[in-house]
Amino acid sequence: MLDLHVFLTNLPYIAFGILGLFLFVQLYYILFVYSKLSRYRVEQSKDGTDLPPVSVIVCAHNEEDNLRQFLPSILTQHYPDFEVIVVNDFSTDDTRWVLKEMSEQYSHLKIVDIKEHIRLKHGKKFAVTMGIKAAKHQILVFTDADCVTQSDHWLTEIATAFRPETEIVLGYSPYFKHKGLLNLLIRFETSHTAMSYLSYALKGNAYMGVGRNLAYKKDLFFRNKGFAAHMHIKSGDDDLFVNQNATPRNVNIVVSPESILYSVPKMTWKSYYKQKARHSGASTIYQKRHQRMLGTQLVSAVLFYVTLILVALVFPSYWYVPLASYLLRLLAQWAIFTRIYKKLEVKELIWWLPVVDFIYYFYICINGLFSRKKKKISWK
Repeated sequence: MLDLHVFLTNLPYIAFGILGLFLFVQLYYILFVYSKLSRYRVEQSKDGTDLPPVSVIVCAHNEEDNLRQFLPSILTQHYPDFEVIVVNDFSTDDTRWVLKEMSEQYSHLKIVDIKEHIRLKHGKKFAVTMGIKAAKHQILVFTDADCVTQSDHWLTEIATAFRPETEIVLGYSPYFKHKGLLNLLIRFETSHTAMSYLSYALKGNAYMGVGRNLAYKKDLFFRNKGFAAHMHIKSGDDDLFVNQNATPRNVNIVVSPESILYSVPKMTWKSYYKQKARHSGASTIYQKRHQRMLGTQLVSAVLFYVTLILVALVFPSYWYVPLASYLLRLLAQWAIFTRIYKKLEVKELIWWLPVVDFIYYFYICINGLFSRKKKKISWK
C-alpha cells in the first residue's frame, strides 16, 4: 500500500511532471508545426499572358449592400481571362436588381438564380454546386459577398500558385479591424486558424481551407462527387471538401499581401456564436487523424493553463516553476508568431498574445460544447 506521506511529499513533483508534459506538447506544435509558416518565404508572382482562365464563384443570400460595396473589387481584377459567377440564393432583398445592374456594366459577370422550393430546403453547398456547374473554366476560385480584395492582382496570385501537381490552393482572409474585445478575439481566432491550416499544408498534411479565399480544380470536384459525402452537414463546403480531397502533393498555399482578402467581421457575440456553431458542426466529421491532431493541440493548451493555475495556487512556494513554464511557452510563441503575424497582417496581435491566447482556448472549448447541441443551423 502506497505510503500517504511519501505520496504527499512527491505530489509537487508529480504536478510539475504533468505541467511539463503539457508544456512539451505545446512546444512541439509551436516549434515544429507553426514554424513551417514562420520560415515560409513569400514569393511575389509575375504577371504574364500565359495565365490560365479562371471562374470566380460567389454565393449570395440577401447581400445587396455587400455586393454593391465589394463585388467591384473582384470584377475589376487585372487578369486576362476570367468570369465572375454570383449565385443568388433566393434573396428577398434587392440583390437581384443590384446584380442585374452590374451585369450591364461588366460582361464577364454571370448570374445564377436559385428559387426557393417548398420541398427543397438547401444549404450553401447546393448554391456552390450550382455555381460550379455554371462555371466554364477548370480553375475555380471561391470567395464571399462580404470580402474585398487588397489588390487587382489577387487572381494572378491565386492562379500562379497552381503548379502541375496542384489541385487545391489555400488562401487567407482576415477580418476588418474594429474596436472591442469581440473583434480582437475574432481576429486572433482567424489568424490562429490560418496559422494552423497553412502550416499543416506546408507539412503535406492539409486538413481544411476557408471559403473566403480558396481555389480548386473543377475536375477534382466532380471526380470525387462534390459534396455528396457530407451534404447532410449544413456547413463544410470549404473545410470538409479540403479535408476529404487533400493529399500530401496536391495542395499549395498563397499568403502574399496581394492574395489576401479582407472580410466583414461579426459585430455581436450572438452572431459570432452562431458562426462558430456552424464551423464546429463540420469539424466533427474531419478525418480521425485530423480530429486527434487538432484535439491534442486544443486540449493540451487548455490543460496547460489549468495545471499552471493549480500548481501556482496549491504550491505557492514553488512559484518559479509555473512562471518559468509560462514564460518558456510565451517566448517560444513570440519567436515563431512574430514573423507569422507579419505575413498575416495582424502583427499588432503579438502584444495581445498573453491575454487573448488564454481567453481564446477556453472560449473555443465552451462554445464548442454548447454549439453542438444546436439543432438547426443555417448557412448564413
